[in-house]
Amino acid sequence: MHRAAVLGTGSCLPERILTNNELEQMVDTSDEWISSRTGIRTRRIAGSGEQNYQLASSAACKALEAADISAAEVDLIIVATMTPHMIMPSCACFVQAEIGAENAFAFDLNAACSGYLYGLDLADKYISGRPEMKVLVIGSETLSARVNWQDRNTCILFGDGAGACVIGGSDHRGIVDSRLFSDGRLWKLLYMDSPASRNPDLSDPDRKGCFIQMTGRDVFKYAVRAMENAVTSLLDRQHISIDEVTLLIPHQANVRILGKLMDRLGVEQEKVFINVDKYGNTSAASIPIALDEANRQGRLQQGDLVLFCSFGGGFTWGSMLMRW
Repeated sequence: MHRAAVLGTGSCLPERILTNNELEQMVDTSDEWISSRTGIRTRRIAGSGEQNYQLASSAACKALEAADISAAEVDLIIVATMTPHMIMPSCACFVQAEIGAENAFAFDLNAACSGYLYGLDLADKYISGRPEMKVLVIGSETLSARVNWQDRNTCILFGDGAGACVIGGSDHRGIVDSRLFSDGRLWKLLYMDSPASRNPDLSDPDRKGCFIQMTGRDVFKYAVRAMENAVTSLLDRQHISIDEVTLLIPHQANVRILGKLMDRLGVEQEKVFINVDKYGNTSAASIPIALDEANRQGRLQQGDLVLFCSFGGGFTWGSMLMRW
């Protein structure tokens, strides 16, 4: 059986660093308040020449270089994002043009913060049918364009960035299993409106704007429980203990969620990769950015078991187990 394996990773972060001290000048908050509740100290904010597709393209090029694969060899580009450069064309089509992947077909996928795991799972399905395929899976976000900078409950959390990996077929390593979920009934706890409707009969007079809205306390409660269940059910199905996992790479939401998750799973902090303090919550980009950093820091060796889990708006959530 052919599995979808990571052949190379890459990431791209905007140059501008927005600190908690700078946020103190923008909204009623403080470095101590942000740090103690979220663990976030800085986040990256996109600037000129750093549109979503440009960050995604840069991350993709680094992943291709690491995999020693040319853009012309790519068969499919999947971009997980909820902040595309345009509604149409897709961010993936912009990436295709930017990197010169003329032989690929391309599309976007929106599952909020779980988008990258959804994209990896989809790549796995393609490769199971065509093991020779090379798939670029990218998570890329410019969330700074979609937050209310007067809302201290959300603007302190989010940052911009992109992460990518090249996926190809392997008969001895790769994705072992995944568990993906959603619950659309809870959408009002975490959502972002689209731009105003041009059709007055379809317009919503109660809409607040095209930016992230969140009921933080409820999201926290659901996120911890959902990721715990996604992880434990996956490990149970594979008859694997959490102790056998080499590295857990969770969605980088905030340290309180991650801390509670680690407690519930009984996993030591040394086995969990955390970089939320540097980048904040980058939604679909958070796991691939963390994966690239872990890979380049030498935290992953051939044969290691890597566990991913995520939770995002929708609600969407899930887990994935990979043999490195």
